[in-house]
Amino acid sequence: MAKGDKRPTARARKLRQNATPAERLLWQHLRARQCAGVRFNRQFPIGPFICDFVSRAAKLVIKVDGGQHALQADADAARTRYIESRGYRVLRFWNNDVIERTEGVMTEIERILLPLDMPSPAPSRKREGE
Repeated sequence: MAKGDKRPTARARKLRQNATPAERLLWQHLRARQCAGVRFNRQFPIGPFICDFVSRAAKLVIKVDGGQHALQADADAARTRYIESRGYRVLRFWNNDVIERTEGVMTEIERILLPLDMPSPAPSRKREGE
């Protein structure tokens, strides 16, 4: 965690505000249950790590990596092991794949999600006074 970021939620908020073009593009396809009806959060903390996209119900983490990750393979592997030890599956995509092959990336995510037989979303609750 960066110095001065005592709460992971504060750092996650900063990361959401400064999303990469690939993260913004993928979020447009994941938000509002657009992918297999599954809810995703972006820049969600799991332990000491902030994950790009997380479906808590599906126990799926989606990581979008830039070129710098080619140089930090050991750190990425340790992060993946930690997240998997918490019961999540981790999918990784390169930025250029998200941008150039968006449909293929979405197909791969849906391929992972569909066999999970996710429960239907709960009906929305009416607010008091409605």
